[in-house]
Amino acid sequence: MTVTVQVDTTRPVATLINVFTVSPDRQDELIELLARATEETMKHQPGFVCANFHASLDGERVINYAQWETEEHYRAMLDNPEARVHMDQAAKIASDVQPRLFSVVSVHPG
Repeated sequence: MTVTVQVDTTRPVATLINVFTVSPDRQDELIELLARATEETMKHQPGFVCANFHASLDGERVINYAQWETEEHYRAMLDNPEARVHMDQAAKIASDVQPRLFSVVSVHPG
């Protein structure tokens, strides 16, 4: 499925950039888990805007670029037991997980 997501400095969203370190033989497994978690749970949470997954070409990283309407919506998702199950499963596949919230400060469309 292809969806266009607008990245915009005037739209006050909480942007999650979550970097997962993973062994190359488990990269696809992690992406499948994250995509399933998004379809089954995350996209049904209040304040969810979008999620995108990126696989590094060397197979050692997966990046989840997601947006939530507010930081509070993101934090509420963290307390959701269903979401926790998926996050715990992802942490078992990845050797390191580094989630951080960001704000969009500059956009340069082509």
